[in-house]
Amino acid sequence: MKLIVGLGNPGIRYRLSRHNAGFLILDQLALERDIPINQTLFDAHIGKGKIDGDVVLLAKPQTFMNLSGIAIRKLTDYFRIDLQDVIVAHDDLDLPFQSIRLKAGGGHGGHKGLISLIDHLGGQDFIRVRLGIGKPALKTMVEGYVLEHFSEEEMDYLPKLTTAAAAAVSDILSFGIQTAMEKHHGKKITNLIEEG
Repeated sequence: MKLIVGLGNPGIRYRLSRHNAGFLILDQLALERDIPINQTLFDAHIGKGKIDGDVVLLAKPQTFMNLSGIAIRKLTDYFRIDLQDVIVAHDDLDLPFQSIRLKAGGGHGGHKGLISLIDHLGGQDFIRVRLGIGKPALKTMVEGYVLEHFSEEEMDYLPKLTTAAAAAVSDILSFGIQTAMEKHHGKKITNLIEEG
């Protein structure tokens, strides 16, 4: 079984905030693959299904971002899922908006959700699907920036971005991280809009 985690904060207030990019990607994947996220287990909203032959568990922790690892550790223990079988979708300040990057392992880059996951899972060897959200002019503005809603202009691109990120998750499952990275890195979302 593969565990696909979307990081975000629960509640309507945060639904379209930049920090909830992981939730939005997971919602898109659930919609495309007809996997309803309609159960709650260990402080996470979950849905179980199949993607291209792989049994998957989709999970949205409901513990708020900086405690995400608590719920995910309980799920990995309960379902006996190895760290290498965990894929995490999340926002990334270090990437410009309209960019998606895939990564196997690595640090946390100051992302509180990733810090919690690494602490509670006891390692960092999980796969990441990173959606760039850009960054504010000043470091002191970061906390407010990530909790703000996407701008009106960004919202125009968001459906294409979440669709592209969901496709990246599917490609990781179907072809492995290396092939998925080769396919998705360098892809411009503006191209996707022209093609779509």
